[in-house]
Amino acid sequence: MDLSGNTMLVTGGSSGLGESAVRMGVECGANVVIMDINKDVGASLAKELGEKAIFHPTDVTSENDVLGAIASAVERFGGVHAAVNCAGTGLPKRTISKDGPHDLSSFEWLIRLNLIGTFNVASKAAFEMSKNELTDTGERGVIINVASVAAFDGQIGQAAYSASKAGVAGMTLPMARDLAGVGIRVMTIAPGLFDTPLMRMLPEDHLDRLNASVPFPRRLGDVAEFARMVRDIIENPYLNGETIRLDGAIRMAPK
Repeated sequence: MDLSGNTMLVTGGSSGLGESAVRMGVECGANVVIMDINKDVGASLAKELGEKAIFHPTDVTSENDVLGAIASAVERFGGVHAAVNCAGTGLPKRTISKDGPHDLSSFEWLIRLNLIGTFNVASKAAFEMSKNELTDTGERGVIINVASVAAFDGQIGQAAYSASKAGVAGMTLPMARDLAGVGIRVMTIAPGLFDTPLMRMLPEDHLDRLNASVPFPRRLGDVAEFARMVRDIIENPYLNGETIRLDGAIRMAPK
């Protein structure tokens, strides 16, 4: 699918990996809807990018918010052709601690944000995409979900996070099979360690150790490399139903 002239939704699009996908989309001629809970940063980014981008405040766990963002995309740009689900967060907490077991409420909250929020956006975006005319390659849309290497190499304190991201990876193939009949592809990217604003908050010596832990290239990933993967997936019609690790061959240690 060609990005130019088509419309892409990006959740968590105000910063980090999501922002890189937003900027890439605009550079490639796509219309982009930035979906994020950070109103000030999201609105500022849309203003910077000009008429090809709009911001819609969105809690991905809210059906009304997501439907509202999709309606804005249709009203402004005429449809939805791609969705990139970057919204999510982590929650370092062990299964038990000296204070007792992992509280259920925070476990449920993270699953709701990272997994249920991703499905909420993907399913609603897919329904809108199903209305599109077929492209020359027989496609109506592309959905890219974002998991993590923690889906496979969860570390100490990542039970909730790993479960949420493993769920994202696990629904990739069945969702691709569900949507094959209407010409919508579904892929997942599982990033490793990336140089994001959140990561830059760590002490320099800690960052040095993280850089050294990546086999090759021996550094954190550049967000532009994530955006390039998003573009490659959208433009390659034979990529479907798979989770791609984008991680420099890292395999996370227990801690």
